[in-house]
Amino acid sequence: MEIIKLLFSNYYIDLGVIAWFSAQFIKTLLFYIKNGVFQAERMVGAGGMPSAHSALVCAITIGMAKKLGFSSAEFAISLAFASVVMYDAMGVRRAAGEQAKVINKMVLDPQSLFALLSQKPEVAPEEDLELNEFLGHTPLEVLGGALLGIVIAMLIPVF
Repeated sequence: MEIIKLLFSNYYIDLGVIAWFSAQFIKTLLFYIKNGVFQAERMVGAGGMPSAHSALVCAITIGMAKKLGFSSAEFAISLAFASVVMYDAMGVRRAAGEQAKVINKMVLDPQSLFALLSQKPEVAPEEDLELNEFLGHTPLEVLGGALLGIVIAMLIPVF
């Protein structure tokens, strides 16, 4: 009984976990609707709509504002952290995902790479070399995650 009480004793962690899980569930459901295939990896994987990272940090940030006030140092730190996470999701991680798409195309279709280099492939590409393309987010995916996190934090009462 104490372990359950301990798990649900931190308002901010609870908000973050609920927001993250909700975003991952929605992401998995949208992937299933779009592709007709259930992919369990989407429940824990990065990328896609909505951004679970954005949902998590926004839920915690709004929770800080609700419990401690907009003028608190904790809210300011949380807001700065959320801004960096969301900027990174749209910038560096998205660029890495776009690069993974290009590299995967070159590995899976070696003629495209070797046509540029005017060389023939010496070794057939291995299938397990495929890079993860679901890394970053579009601005819309980040906005969707941010709004989801804000709504969840607004709905769950402070304890």
